[in-house]
Amino acid sequence: MERKNRLTPLERSWILYDIGNSAYVLLVATLLPIYFNALMTGSGIREEMYLSYWADAGAVATALVAILSPICGTLADQKGYKKPIFLACAAVGILGCAALGLTANWLLFLGIFVLSKVGFNASLVFYDSMLPEVTTNKRMDKLSTLGYAYGYIGSVIPFALCLVLVLMADSFGLTQGTAMVLAFLITAIWWAVCTGPLAKHYRQTAYVPKRTHPVRDTFRQLASTFRSARKEKHIFLYLLAFFFFINGVYTIIDMATAYGTALGLDSTGLLLALLLTQVVAFPFAIWFGRLAAKVDSGKLIKICILCYTGITLFAMFLMTQWQFWVLAVLVGMFQGAIQALSRSYLGKIIPQEQSGEYYGLMDICGKGASFLGMFLVGRISQLTIGMDFSLFGLKLQHENLAVGALVILFVIGFVLFCKADKLCRERVNS
Repeated sequence: MERKNRLTPLERSWILYDIGNSAYVLLVATLLPIYFNALMTGSGIREEMYLSYWADAGAVATALVAILSPICGTLADQKGYKKPIFLACAAVGILGCAALGLTANWLLFLGIFVLSKVGFNASLVFYDSMLPEVTTNKRMDKLSTLGYAYGYIGSVIPFALCLVLVLMADSFGLTQGTAMVLAFLITAIWWAVCTGPLAKHYRQTAYVPKRTHPVRDTFRQLASTFRSARKEKHIFLYLLAFFFFINGVYTIIDMATAYGTALGLDSTGLLLALLLTQVVAFPFAIWFGRLAAKVDSGKLIKICILCYTGITLFAMFLMTQWQFWVLAVLVGMFQGAIQALSRSYLGKIIPQEQSGEYYGLMDICGKGASFLGMFLVGRISQLTIGMDFSLFGLKLQHENLAVGALVILFVIGFVLFCKADKLCRERVNS
C-alpha cells in the first residue's frame, strides 16, 4: 500500500544528510575559492594562474572519486557494508573540512581540500544508493527533489553565519584568517550533526550475500556490472548521457565563484549572488518534484538540459556583476531539478539489490564528467592567457572562452538522453 504524503522518520533522516553536506558544497562554491586566491597570491604566485590551479585541484579530487566510487559501491551492496563505509567517507569529508584552516601554505591547503572533497563525494555514492531503500518507487522523484530542495535552503543557515563572520570580521575583533577557520569548523559541525539521524535510522534492506573475499570479489563483481550495463542498452545510454550533461552542471556549480573572481567581479557581490542561488533553488526543486508526479521525468530532464545549455551560453558572455546575479537565479531554477531527477531516474531503471553498484557507475560518470569539465576549463584558460577574443562585437576574456566550451557537452548529453529515454519507455510499454 502506498504511503501517505507525510515523510517517514527514515525519509526525514535521509533528507537531513542532504541538508548537512550541502553546507560544505556551498562553502566550496563560495568562500573557499576566494580564500585560496588570497593564500596563493600572498605566496607570490601569479594571479592569472588562480583559475587553472583551482580547477586542477577539483579535477584531481573528482578523478580519485571516479576511481574509488565503483569499488566502494560494489562493496556497499554486500550485507553489512553500506552504512559503515558511508559513515567512514563522511567522517573523512567532515574532518577534512574542519582541517582546512590549519595551514597557510596554498599547496598544502589544496591537498587537504582534495582529501575532504574525496570523502564528501564518496559518501554520496552510498547516500544516493540508499534512495531505493528508504522510500517507494512512486515517491522516489519527490523524495530526491526534497533532498536537494531542503539541502539548498538548509545550507543557508550555517553559510549565513559564516558569511557574517568573514565579512564583519573586524567588528568581532577577528582577522580574516581566524574568521575563515571558524567558518570551516561551523560547516564541519553542521554536517556532522545532520549525519547523526541517518546513522541511527538507516538499515540496509537490499543487498547481496557477504562474500568470503570481499575486496577481491568486488573487482570481479565490478567487471560483471560493467558487462551487465553494456548489455542493458537503456541503462548504458543513460549513464553515457549523464556523463555529458552533468559535466556542465557540476563544473558550473564548482567553478562559479572562481569564474567570477577571475573576471574581476566584486567578491562580496559574488557571495551574495550565490546565496540567492540557494534560495531560488529551494522552491524550484520542490516544484519540479511535484511536477514529476504529473509529467514524465524524462521530459523534465530534457527541459533542464536545454535550459542549462542556454545558461552556459549566457555565462560565456558574462562580464558584469548584474549578469552574474542573473546567472545565479537561472542556475538556481534548474540546478536541483536536474540533479534530483537524474538520481531518481536511475533508481527506477536498475535492480534495487544492485543499487550500490549502479550508483557507483553513475558516480564514475558524474565525477568523470566533472573531471573533464574542470580539466577543460583549466587547460583552455591557461592556454589562452593574454589572448583577446571578439564575438558579436563583444570583447571576451580567456575565461569566457573556457566556460563556453562546455556547451558542446550539453548538446551531446541531450542527444544521448533522448535515445536512452526512448528505450526506457519502450521497455515499460512492452
